[in-house]
Parts: sequence; C-alpha cells; structure tokens
Amino acid sequence: MSAKRKPAKPTKKSLISAYMTQALEADRSPVSVFKFCKENNIPEAEFYALFGSMESLQKEIWIFFFEETKTLLEQDEAYAGYGNRERMLSFYFTFFELLGLNRSYVLFALGQTAEPMQQLGQLKGLRRSIKLFARELIEDANAEKNSKITKHNPDIFSEGAWLQLAFLLRFWIQDDSPGFEKTDVAIEKSVNTIFDIFDNTPLERVLDFGKFLFKERFA
Repeated sequence: MSAKRKPAKPTKKSLISAYMTQALEADRSPVSVFKFCKENNIPEAEFYALFGSMESLQKEIWIFFFEETKTLLEQDEAYAGYGNRERMLSFYFTFFELLGLNRSYVLFALGQTAEPMQQLGQLKGLRRSIKLFARELIEDANAEKNSKITKHNPDIFSEGAWLQLAFLLRFWIQDDSPGFEKTDVAIEKSVNTIFDIFDNTPLERVLDFGKFLFKERFA
C-alpha cells in the first residue's frame, strides 16, 4: 500500500484565499487564529510561520492585490516601453480591474460607505507599496533631467499618488455604472491631472477634472 500523502503546507496565497472565502460566507472576519485554523484544518504553527496575527493577514491581502497588479503589468511586453504617465494609468486600470474580481471582499473589508483614509491600519502595507512605486516613477523621470529646477520632489509625488489612490478607491466603492465606466474616467482624468501639475501645465486638466467631480457629486 502506498503511504498517504501529507496535505500540502499552506502558503500565504492559500491562507489569504481561505480567509476571504470564510469572511464572506460568514459575513464577518474570523474571531481568532484558533478558530480560523480549526475551520480550515490548518495547524496553528503553520499559520504563524506565515503571519503573526489575523490583522497581519488582512494587511497582506492588499499587498497581494498590489503585487499581483505589478506581476500582470510586467508580463506585458509593451509595459517596459511606456512613459511614467502611461505606467501609472496602466497600474490603476489593472489594479481596479483586479479589485473588481474581488469586489465582494473589498466592500466587506472597507464597507460601501467607508473612507479608505480611515482604514490606514488595514491599508498600511498598500500605502507603503504605492508610495514606493510612485517614488520610483518620479526618480526615473528626474534621472533624465539635467536641471534641478525641472526635477520633482519624490516625497510630494509619492504622497500625492497615495491620496489619489484613496480618492479613486472611495469613488470605485460608490460607482454603480456598468463596468465601472465612471471609475475608468476618474482614473484617466486624475492621472493626467497629477502629471500635468508636475509638468507645469495643469489648468485645463484641473478644470476638466473639477467639472467631472462636480458632475458626479451633484448629478
């Protein structure tokens, strides 16, 4: 007789998947690591080898969304030839497409009327990743410029990118348009606006973006 195969050890991805499924089916987060592991037949030691707590797993879900987005972009051969504006646009379009595939969990985690900025504990890792991504974009752009006058401050740009994502996330949560078409428009207008501001040609795009927000707020 052949020996029974031992069950595969859990991975971060498998635990994240199990957590998301359990949370949605029960309509609440698992109350403890013990109960989560018991429900999923996972030794606690194997959980703690990957995560220090349920809270750290929750944070890792958002980092997973970010890293999965980067992986998808890097698999596109055309992405390497994009400028920074196009890279940022591609990132947001892909990121929110991925969120769309997991919308039920995102709405569960943040709440349909939640302010993302009030979720800094859960979104801390995502914030750090977004700011690093934006910093790399602006540093690449600065490397191509000779004059210090035309170079941009990476700290300001990276913080602006995080605030932009928080705005887009809130907009997307409340978006009830088919295929989230309004979010796509908001992404394009907001990215073009922030890059135009850094390119010192902001007025037309800022006014256009402002009109769009006013229309969506008071329509």
